[in-house]
Amino acid sequence: MDPIDIPSPKKKNPCGKFIGTGQKQIIINLYKDIVNQQPENPDSPRLKYKEMLLKISKATGIGQRTVQTTLAEYKNKGTVTSPNKKKNRPTIIEKVDDFDKNAIRQKIHSFWLNREVPTIAKMLTAINEDETLPDLKRSSFHKILKQLQFVFVKKCRNSALLERDDLVTWRQNYLSNIKQYRAEGRQIYYLDETWVNAGETHSRTWVDSSVTSRRDAFKRGLTTGQKDPSGKGKRLIVLHIGSSDGFVPGGLLCFESKTNSSDYHDEMNGTTFFEWFVKIIPLLKDKAVIVMDNASYHSVRKDPTPVRSWKKQEIIDWLESKGEVVIQPIVKAVLLEKVKKIKSEHEKYVIDEYAKENDKIVLRLPPYHCELNPIELAWSSVKHYVRSLNNTFKIKDVQELLKQGVEHVTPEMWANFVKHVIKEEDKFWKIDFITDEILDEEPEGEQHILTIGTGDTSGSDLDSE
Repeated sequence: MDPIDIPSPKKKNPCGKFIGTGQKQIIINLYKDIVNQQPENPDSPRLKYKEMLLKISKATGIGQRTVQTTLAEYKNKGTVTSPNKKKNRPTIIEKVDDFDKNAIRQKIHSFWLNREVPTIAKMLTAINEDETLPDLKRSSFHKILKQLQFVFVKKCRNSALLERDDLVTWRQNYLSNIKQYRAEGRQIYYLDETWVNAGETHSRTWVDSSVTSRRDAFKRGLTTGQKDPSGKGKRLIVLHIGSSDGFVPGGLLCFESKTNSSDYHDEMNGTTFFEWFVKIIPLLKDKAVIVMDNASYHSVRKDPTPVRSWKKQEIIDWLESKGEVVIQPIVKAVLLEKVKKIKSEHEKYVIDEYAKENDKIVLRLPPYHCELNPIELAWSSVKHYVRSLNNTFKIKDVQELLKQGVEHVTPEMWANFVKHVIKEEDKFWKIDFITDEILDEEPEGEQHILTIGTGDTSGSDLDSE
């Protein structure tokens, strides 16, 4: 067989560098030339596929692995595609997790508790000096503040960071309600979900039931080293409920994750949660109060509310079913405005209604207030137990350790966790009143509320002392 005359490449393709469709087409053309020059007689010596790859690689300067994947793509699809050169870079919101956001809000609150007005400049300095928090730029800090529902309050030349009125109202209502329920002698139950990786190993974790706060835990080296699932290996999704009497016997739900999602909340859905909720209701005391966060699967609506995608007649029918008089002709935008006005009056959740039918009450935590849920501390103790004893890294063994860890959290520990949360509730109650007092002490002048993220927040005057 005559040797195939292919010129040597002038320069080798750098390792890791993307090749474009032009280079891929050259690979395909060379491959076709080699195949066409193969002898038709099967008894004659023919080049093996690996030898073809090596020859094309030497001729083009492109690695054999890349040549092989290019040819495989061409054989499977009949064409080649351009490489995706864009890297998926996480946004600041994705980099800063709920743990950090909660700590940022606590740091702002600490200024108010010390009767010092928190400004952007002061808070950026305080956050960036804290080794336990990520370094933030001003623009990134604005985005986080907006998600945490903070606004600027500007009075005369001074400005301050203040939580939005709707969030403060939510928190005050929550605190008032839970105080009232405790005074009535109702048992308060707290539920939450978490995750446990098969590769959990002993690192930094909360191990002391006397821990006073998350910040205290970090300073003492007891915080969880890994705040979010790594996404590597198998992991368990866990759901449980407990009170000052301890974890509720029979309330544990534990199952293996079936996806590689980085957020364990993606594993849960309204149906799974409702089925679990129905089973645990009989295990709770009469007239119990059930505290939970605002995960979407906790808040499945019993009567869906109209949205823009609904047909006009469907929206009209919904409004009339609520006793509203709809005078036609009318445009959809006006209909949706009517929906918005009466939405809160008729909005009901499947979980809440089922609890009510069984003489129980659901109470929802304000957003980013996980320190008001004592089960967070209980989870820390469970994970510490798993990490301390996990030496096989097999999911079945980890599941057994998880069950043992749950049993390891005693009613006495739960009672201490609840006492700690009550102290946090008292602190939040004081913060809102202190904020009002300090703002009232400011010099007389017109007060402006400026939304975070607008152009109004970019000027240096907002940070004047």
